Amino acid sequence: MTKDVEEEEIKFILEKYRHVATIGFSKDPTKPSHYVPKFLMEHGYEVIPVNPTANEILGKKAYKSIIEIPEKVEVVEVFRPSNEVPRIVDDVINRSKERGDVKVIWLQEGIRNEDAAEKARKEGLTVIQDKCMYKEYRKIFGV
Repeated sequence: MTKDVEEEEIKFILEKYRHVATIGFSKDPTKPSHYVPKFLMEHGYEVIPVNPTANEILGKKAYKSIIEIPEKVEVVEVFRPSNEVPRIVDDVINRSKERGDVKVIWLQEGIRNEDAAEKARKEGLTVIQDKCMYKEYRKIFGV
C-alpha cells in the first residue's frame, strides 16, 4: 500500500467512523492511552473505555472487554502490548460476527502483530498498525 492510499484510508476512517472503543484506556492523565482518547472525545467521537481495572474514566462507563459493550463500536483502538493483540483480534472478530458493527482495528504507535492483522483482514476488518490516532487526526485535519 502506498503512503497516499494509506493516508486516504485513514482520512476516510477518521471522517466516517465516530464510535471508538479504546482497549487499554488509562486512568492516568499523563499517559497517551488517556490523552489520545480524551482528545478524540473532545473532537466529537463517542469513545468507550475498555479497562478491566476501572469502573469509569472521564465520566464514561468502562467495560472489562470489547464483548461487553452494548453500544455501537466502529473502531477498536488498542493501547496494549503487541503480544496481547491476537486475543484482542479474536474478541473483535467474535463481536463483529455477532453484532456486525466493528469495521476497523487501530493499533496505536509501537503496536504491531502481522499474524493477527492478517487474520482480522481475512474477516473483512480494516487494520491500521503502529499509528497514533491523535497524530493522524492532527496531520490530516490540521488541528
